[in-house]
Amino acid sequence: MTRIVVVTGGTSGIGRAIAERFAADQAEVFVTGRHADTVELTAKELGVHGVVCDATAPGQVSSLAARLERVDVLVNAAGGLPETASGDVAPLNALLAQWHSSLAQNLLTAVLTTAAVQDRLTSGSSVISIGSIGAERRGGSYGAAKAALAAWNASLSAELAPRGVTCNVISAGYIADTNFFRGQMSDERQRTLVEETHNKRPGTVDDIAQTTCFLASPGARHITGQAIHVNGGAFTTR
Repeated sequence: MTRIVVVTGGTSGIGRAIAERFAADQAEVFVTGRHADTVELTAKELGVHGVVCDATAPGQVSSLAARLERVDVLVNAAGGLPETASGDVAPLNALLAQWHSSLAQNLLTAVLTTAAVQDRLTSGSSVISIGSIGAERRGGSYGAAKAALAAWNASLSAELAPRGVTCNVISAGYIADTNFFRGQMSDERQRTLVEETHNKRPGTVDDIAQTTCFLASPGARHITGQAIHVNGGAFTTR
């Protein structure tokens, strides 16, 4: 039976690479994004279904869920750095907006989407959320949101594992060739991030896509409630 895979934030970077990998494995893939033009282009290029959906908007998430009869793999890849307040904004108001943005993009997108499709998950389904090394160090509001994502995942796993659903977070290190840093990554900062790794190379979107496919495979059915660190040794758990 063809697997149905949903990838939020699937129009660029890690999300797109994950969608492309599952599509290559003959899954029926749905990618979501906030902008109709990029959703349409991605769907056409990858041969997948495109759905315009802001995963922070409950109504849009509910509409996405209504299109799905079942979900075999849900990948919560929507996220990113917080939006900054523009104009003459009081410092505390700007700080509050930054934290709201981080939590909405990197935690609530996963919470809302998973809740919306939860009754469509079946025994053998997988929920995989994309976290970050920023949850472990120097992450600011973004890292705090990703740390909350991992904490939420642990409770989600306890809830869904009795139904045969696995729930894991992939905690990604520095991944090259994405628009995550919005073109503001300096060469010096990039060299520092690579030097922190044990294997002395940046991560790739395919590193994360391959790990995602493994976590959704039969060989990973006893892995649940975990944060899987994919960072070349830049952060180790021991």
